[in-house]
Amino acid sequence: MCVQERESILRGLAQNDSLRLIAERIGRSPSTVSREVARNGGKDAYSAWDAQDRADTRRARPKTCKLESDRRLHDAVADGLAKEWSPQQIAGRLAEDHPDDETMHVSHETIYQTLYLQARGELKTELKLALRQGRVQRRPQGTTRPRQARIADMVNVSERPAEAEDRAVPGHWEGDLIIGKGGKSQVITLVERTTRFTMLLKLPYDRTAARTASVLASNIQQLPEQLRRSLTWDQGVEMADHATFSIATDVPVFFCDPHSPWQRGSNENTNGLIRQYLPKGTDLFWYTQAELDEIAARLNGRPRQTLGWRTPAEKLQEFIASA
Repeated sequence: MCVQERESILRGLAQNDSLRLIAERIGRSPSTVSREVARNGGKDAYSAWDAQDRADTRRARPKTCKLESDRRLHDAVADGLAKEWSPQQIAGRLAEDHPDDETMHVSHETIYQTLYLQARGELKTELKLALRQGRVQRRPQGTTRPRQARIADMVNVSERPAEAEDRAVPGHWEGDLIIGKGGKSQVITLVERTTRFTMLLKLPYDRTAARTASVLASNIQQLPEQLRRSLTWDQGVEMADHATFSIATDVPVFFCDPHSPWQRGSNENTNGLIRQYLPKGTDLFWYTQAELDEIAARLNGRPRQTLGWRTPAEKLQEFIASA
């Protein structure tokens, strides 16, 4: 923040403007302005020039990177990065695992700054080599999906049980295919809505409706009964044989509206993470089920903010144990 912005804050305070209005005027977030005022005497004692002097002093003071000064914290962060956890996941899980040990707490901003701005020499090498790279959102680039056709006897996602919507009860899954090089190979992705637990299933040779139904059924049948409640899919023709799948598993299939990926948002987001391991243009035919299981295990071992920094594997096990 520059001295001109601080002078604008001072003028706004003198006019009894709200912090939100001041923030909008100078193009800053309300929380930034609130912290600026609070750390410099509050509304009644704020001085733009004193605030600028303090900022200049803080900027000039040499600081030791927290991850450089504490090897134990550094190693914990490096361990999380090696598991492909994001800095936010690492920070959240450290706070969860060490609630009473402030020395093991670090913000994700600090981790990013260490990786890109502050770290030097060996520390930078150790951490940055482990940093998770790659796009985390899917971007449409044409399609390799077979031409769409009307699927008989579809039941719309709007008729899915209410318990699936609020994620209170596990066992409701979202599914899709990720397609390999030239549209000639494919892998089934399944995500459980409550725990975000992920399964990757090898779908060899082709994605005909009969083969898709068979692979899905054989794997879903291996789950505990309380985890077999429903499956949500888009209107891809690979699920045209959904009735056969439902008869074999007693799991109803619900179909999203056309061009509405947000209706199975957990699966769509997870597909973006999976592309870190199975990039677009990869021939998926050569991946074994064991290799796909290893990728799923890495995803299921990442702590998630939406799960209170527990991992999908931990949350799923909790539900199974309490059932």
